[in-house]
Amino acid sequence: MRARIVLLALALSTFLFVTTETLPIGLLPLIAHGLGVTTSAVGLLVTAYGLVVVVASVPLTRLTTRWRRRRLLAVLLAVFVVATAAAAAAPNYPTLLVARVVTALGQALFWAIITPAAAALFRPEVRGRAVSVLYAGSSVAALVGVPAGTWLGQQAGWRTAFLALSATGLVALATVATLMPDTAPGTSDADRGSAPDAGRYWSMVVTTALAVTGAFTAFTYVSPFLTDVSGFGAGAVGPVLLLRGLAGLAGVLLAGFLVDRDGWRTMAAIVGVQTVALAGQFLAGATPVGAVAMVAVSGFALAGISAALGARVLEVAPATSDMAAAGTSTAFNVGITAGALLGSVLLDHAGVRSTALAGSVLSLLALAAVLAEPAMARRPAIERP
Repeated sequence: MRARIVLLALALSTFLFVTTETLPIGLLPLIAHGLGVTTSAVGLLVTAYGLVVVVASVPLTRLTTRWRRRRLLAVLLAVFVVATAAAAAAPNYPTLLVARVVTALGQALFWAIITPAAAALFRPEVRGRAVSVLYAGSSVAALVGVPAGTWLGQQAGWRTAFLALSATGLVALATVATLMPDTAPGTSDADRGSAPDAGRYWSMVVTTALAVTGAFTAFTYVSPFLTDVSGFGAGAVGPVLLLRGLAGLAGVLLAGFLVDRDGWRTMAAIVGVQTVALAGQFLAGATPVGAVAMVAVSGFALAGISAALGARVLEVAPATSDMAAAGTSTAFNVGITAGALLGSVLLDHAGVRSTALAGSVLSLLALAAVLAEPAMARRPAIERP
């Protein structure tokens, strides 16, 4: 029971970090008006946040390898609470930007250690399911956190939304600080790969970067796709994205159930589903039913990739699992940034429908990478019992 309570607190932490990262998107006009800046300047709060995570993940993980996990997570959550409260109280744009950068530094390290920390609470045969619960928090953030934070900001001011996140972070901080086991680094078998293989790991990094770039090339501009290609009104976009979020939650739970049985095949299947879904979005996007179905399936696949990735790091990490997780986290965030950039270029030169086609092609390359993974293995395959 103690392990389950801590796991829920860690899942709450993933919910908080993901919500905080993307909340300015829903509060753009309110923050811009409140601080007297342009909406594009507020948009940079999200871009700068992502770039900090990309740059800082690996160096910060190296610097903290000797820290006990409970102590490190408590520090990171304390940084989140203080920095998010500072963002709520920011008197001007530079102060808000600094508060966001500090939060992003905490998140960069958080994603590197959270998976092995959660996995160490449970025995190996159920770790995939534990990781799926952990990543369900990030899926619920997109489904509930950002819409709820946007609503709260509209009703009570954008500062109130950030203050609510900071207060909720105190719950996660108190739970982790009091209930999480205080184990030394390197003492759990979750701190190392169960079947370490550098070749498979780097193949997985490439797969992640390609698959996430493909996903975000299409997803970043899904709203104009639904209105301009599928013919939906602006009011219908929200319900479609809600359905996509529900499908993503199902993807996390299913991937967590399957990845314990065969991580490589689970990853290959999910990337294949994403490839088909984005191709279907391109081909059937002009029909409302087809568009809704394919957008939902692509959300299912992307969330499933996130959950499967966390469990696979615990399997093939060639050195420590936290350094391996830092590498895949960097690849994931590179994919988000590159996908948004590529989608922007395509939007201007080839039209919004081309974003789904490009996403499918990149996902197909990711599928080729994951299928080639066994050939990249540098150690004999371990026969499963």
